[in-house]
Amino acid sequence: MDSIDTNTEINNVVFDMVTNKGERVGDISMKSPVLLVFLRHFGCAFCRAAMLELSEKRKKYEKLGIRLVFVHLSPNEEAEKYFERFQLSNCEHVSDENCVYYASFGLVKGTFNQLFGLSSLMKGFSYTFKKGHGWGKFVGDGFQMPGVFLIQEGEIKESFIHKTVSDQPDYDKIVSCCFIN
Repeated sequence: MDSIDTNTEINNVVFDMVTNKGERVGDISMKSPVLLVFLRHFGCAFCRAAMLELSEKRKKYEKLGIRLVFVHLSPNEEAEKYFERFQLSNCEHVSDENCVYYASFGLVKGTFNQLFGLSSLMKGFSYTFKKGHGWGKFVGDGFQMPGVFLIQEGEIKESFIHKTVSDQPDYDKIVSCCFIN
């Protein structure tokens, strides 16, 4: 979380973020923890893998009272097609085509090594061809790095900021902070 100046700044930002269902992310976080997932572009194999994994975990998180909210780089109408494809229909999401929220959360544009380093290329090949996630057209900013934040009562409780595009967050570990007294 060192790339984020203050929780006060984030508190203001989450109350500016409005989902496709008209709710402010900050208001949602006052009622229940929010797993706020900043995706890469929808053509990215790693983005697709993340959406598939979260689709599989969605019901489990909902039973725990955790709301899953995605932030993406596309117009909402276009994003709906991708969410539907990964059985995430009716999910809450925020369009951030200009990367304003990404920047507010400290998520930067990737360097050459972050995007195309040997590890990412090898994993990308595996995800694209062996695991069948495919590679699609750039739908959004192909240089934008992703990240994951657990927001509760308007504050960041846990985070995972990708160092490379191929990093894999441990979503269960991130949400576990909600249940530690």
